[in-house]
Amino acid sequence: MKINTQDYNNVTVVELQGEFVDEFVELFRDTVNKLIALKKNGIVIDMRDVTFIDSAGLEQLLRVRDYCYEMKCQLKLANLGEDCSTILRITQLENEFDRYGELAEAVKSFA
Repeated sequence: MKINTQDYNNVTVVELQGEFVDEFVELFRDTVNKLIALKKNGIVIDMRDVTFIDSAGLEQLLRVRDYCYEMKCQLKLANLGEDCSTILRITQLENEFDRYGELAEAVKSFA
């Protein structure tokens, strides 16, 4: 998995590419924790290029969501593909995240 970040004012977009699986959970967590420490108002996880997410990836998304809540930072997901949407639906986690179909829509939601 590759991770890239882009800032839009006080919102950071974290772009994920590839499979969000156990071996990349620590990299993802460290990246997001650094952003939260910078006192960002919000973080958008762009999942356009995520081809698969396993239970460790789902668990990490939930942990990051909870940590963001504690630190008063909003977390939103954008561009979930059909496979990731199906996984969230099957695991009954689809209502646990603020989700947006388009990245621009998610970023604008912070205004």
